Amino acid sequence: MRYEPLNPELFILNRQRFIRKMNPDSIAVFCSSDRMPRNGDTFFPFRQNAGLFYLSGLDQEDTVVVLYPDCVKEDAREIAFIRRASEKQSIWEGSGLTKEQARQISGIQKIYWLDEMEPVLNELILLAKRIYLNLNEHDRFHSPVEDRNHRFARQIQEKYPAHKLHRSPPILKKLMMNKSPIEVEAISQAIHITGKAFQRVLEFVRPGVMEYEVEAEITHEFIRNRANGHAYDPIVATGVNACILHYTQNTAMCKNDELLLLDFGAEYANYAADLTRTIPVNGRFTPRQRAVYDAVLRTLRMAAPMLVPGVTLDEYHKSIGKFMESELIGLGLLDKTDVKNQDPKRPLYKKYFMHGVSHHLGLGVHDLANRYDPIQAGMVFTCEPAIYIPEEKIGIRLENDILVTDTDPIDLTASIPIEAEAIEEKMQAFSGAFN
Repeated sequence: MRYEPLNPELFILNRQRFIRKMNPDSIAVFCSSDRMPRNGDTFFPFRQNAGLFYLSGLDQEDTVVVLYPDCVKEDAREIAFIRRASEKQSIWEGSGLTKEQARQISGIQKIYWLDEMEPVLNELILLAKRIYLNLNEHDRFHSPVEDRNHRFARQIQEKYPAHKLHRSPPILKKLMMNKSPIEVEAISQAIHITGKAFQRVLEFVRPGVMEYEVEAEITHEFIRNRANGHAYDPIVATGVNACILHYTQNTAMCKNDELLLLDFGAEYANYAADLTRTIPVNGRFTPRQRAVYDAVLRTLRMAAPMLVPGVTLDEYHKSIGKFMESELIGLGLLDKTDVKNQDPKRPLYKKYFMHGVSHHLGLGVHDLANRYDPIQAGMVFTCEPAIYIPEEKIGIRLENDILVTDTDPIDLTASIPIEAEAIEEKMQAFSGAFN
């Protein structure tokens, strides 16, 4: 791993919090992610299962974590199983974690090799009455491919049909939504690296560069600052491409008088940043671009302070929708009378702003969370209003990352330039004004 190891107190605390939510006489099993085949004998880069990482910090494949707080065998109440590297693996891929390294990272004292797991785990499951399993329960995730936790759950159902099965994700959702200071520090480091990449972009962008060249500049800055890489596929969208919400081809040329929408974020210690900025390719906004830009920025300035404890995301989004209506009327995109007579279930502003404003951020760019729970202190949200006008080749989205507190929200991205004047000033300082 490139990043500095996180304080193991984070994972010790996370396990304690999870255990307090378990039913008596229960065992919980968490499997690592698979190594995903790419082609031939190669694999995609490994990304650890968020639940297992959250509870242990162990960041390699072929890992299993077991929690059994009521076990009569005291030394079996927390166990990790890790890969024992063969001589061939050690030569070709490295030996991976030693048992002592796994103890230091996770705070789990009892470490076995994975090839020792079957008899150990079988005994523990037979002592328990209930088994917690960790399946992917993100409500927007659909995949025809089963992951390791899903395959493991099928094996458990077949081998132990008389045990009562429970779901770990409802507990994890409650816990992972509220970030500890160590987690906020990791997210802040991801944001810091992302800000450095944006500074590099401001120095680099000018008419004639390609979207993929801009992506390369971002990637360069991420890797040289010890990020895992991108927290998600970066969007580098010039002109009308910016009106495609999940545009990731990044193949077009950046042209004079166009805007460039950049949606990207570094991943540090598996924690994500999520930033969006929209900049003028030639270093200066046109009057129309500036009017739309300022409308989006005003919406962000209105929305971010509303991320306070007790508010529901549904209430929050409705309030921002009303504000956006007034901005779109001011831009001449909506008619006041039409808005007054609109179907409340189909608000007209969604023609120009069709996605939500905020989502949870943490061990995923769309972090595991219950979107129906009221906002609480310790949560981290994005705030990303936008206006898309394809017929004018204008797509503007601005996005900051906000920490909810018991007092005022904290903008973790506050040091990254967002004001139109600051963007223009920096771009012109680096490369001069373009005609």
